[in-house]
Amino acid sequence: MPIPEFIRELREHVGQRPLWLSGVSAIVLDDTNRILLTNRVDTGQWAVVSGVLEPGEEPARAVLREIVEETGVTAEVVRLTSIDVTPTITYPNGDQTQYLDLCFLAYHRSGEPHAADDENTEVAWFAPDALPDDLSATSRLRIEKALAGSLETWFAR
Repeated sequence: MPIPEFIRELREHVGQRPLWLSGVSAIVLDDTNRILLTNRVDTGQWAVVSGVLEPGEEPARAVLREIVEETGVTAEVVRLTSIDVTPTITYPNGDQTQYLDLCFLAYHRSGEPHAADDENTEVAWFAPDALPDDLSATSRLRIEKALAGSLETWFAR
């Protein structure tokens, strides 16, 4: 899995001790309100699209970049849906990280989803009432928060 250069440089100084990073995630919906999920290489679980903000990067632009990089589709940001703090994550190499996550609701604009990077093994659409059993807990929470309310009020289709 590619580690951003700025994180490699930080790790040279802090080793595997916990890093506090800003992250973004997206609940991407299609025309039928299915949710785009990725099957992650590092955990083997299904999850919403997510990634790390690069230094100075604007969050909404970062989430659109992550959507393209991970799934090959383009999307439009609708709104910010939640701001959460993840538990500390320990990666297989021993690195520890905790994220301030900004989650966005986004609408699919174009492209056929596929695993567009080496972070994911699969990418697929799921109906909100047919989510995979092995969906990560943080993704399940982000989806619940994003879909609270009325879908009809979010999009002018």
